Amino acid sequence: MTTQPFASIGAASLDPTNRAFDPAAPARGDGIYGLPHGPDEARIVLIPVPWEPTTSYGRGTARGPASILHASRQIDLFDGQTGRPYEAGLVMLPIDPDIARWNAEACAASEPVIAAGGDVTGDPDLEARLARVNELSGLLNDRVNAIARGWIAQGKIVGVIGGDHSVPFGAIAAYADRFPGLGVLHLDAHADLRDAYEGFTDSHASIMFNVAYRLPKVARVVQIGIRDFSEEEHAFIRGSGGRIVTLFDHEIARKSFEGEPFGKIVRAAIEELPEHVYLSFDIDGLDPALCPHTGTPVPGGLSFQQAAALVAYVQESGRTIVGFDLCEVAPGPEGEEWNGNVGARLLYKMIGFTLLSQANVKG
Repeated sequence: MTTQPFASIGAASLDPTNRAFDPAAPARGDGIYGLPHGPDEARIVLIPVPWEPTTSYGRGTARGPASILHASRQIDLFDGQTGRPYEAGLVMLPIDPDIARWNAEACAASEPVIAAGGDVTGDPDLEARLARVNELSGLLNDRVNAIARGWIAQGKIVGVIGGDHSVPFGAIAAYADRFPGLGVLHLDAHADLRDAYEGFTDSHASIMFNVAYRLPKVARVVQIGIRDFSEEEHAFIRGSGGRIVTLFDHEIARKSFEGEPFGKIVRAAIEELPEHVYLSFDIDGLDPALCPHTGTPVPGGLSFQQAAALVAYVQESGRTIVGFDLCEVAPGPEGEEWNGNVGARLLYKMIGFTLLSQANVKG
């Protein structure tokens, strides 16, 4: 087998043994997908955010970045749909020690609040705990925003790896400032349109509510696969004036049962997106057979191939994917790697189609 060096960054400068890089060989590096890139030469910069204080059902998503990193080293670097994404350079940054420390403190503070169902009124201890979690969540948003903004300014494509689904808010804010009129494509089992769920202003159940209310430069949120939502969230969607467009899971299923192709169904939703698109993917948007250990699995959802096709359709539509996140990946209680395996593979598809979509940049 012949070896193939990195096309865009030069294998000799990256390999201390000065040998050509073989993408078909077993992973030797400690980086994401076994790659040896540093952030300066990488086109894609991934921010790991191990955060889960507002997770109210099953915890473990704080271990998502490490789970994806570990599983990624078993994945073939050539992709039949997107070619050689690795040639652009991919790196996962080290975990910010402040974020790890804040998560530990916030998780300890949030547990009694969650046990009380968010009813803290009249209990000074619970009120203080809730206030501290909200304060730490604000610090997290600011830190993720600053990290993302810094790399975006250097021309990098930034992805956030959660952690629970509250973590990408800072990155979405950074991209909305960079691309006013931004569209967010939201794959999830849940609508995430709750206002301060259990009192947590930055709950994993509130991310799209916060995007809609706090980020006016986001022009539209298109949600696909939603199948678990409150009546209030349903009313919020209906009253959004078209700013939130939701393709519910039951609508996809019904149309498919009646013979409408999946591609036609989701392409109609994609047409609601503006030119610049940010992908926000909660892994529980997939069939729970693919993510059994995620915090809040829900029956239904997309297959892996449907999720990959969804991203492909965005790229093929001529839109530009400017950034992305993948959240709620969690290893099992005994360290099972299935969720990490699926997450690493979905992430590689997202990276590949994001890179391909750069050819859609106008001007």
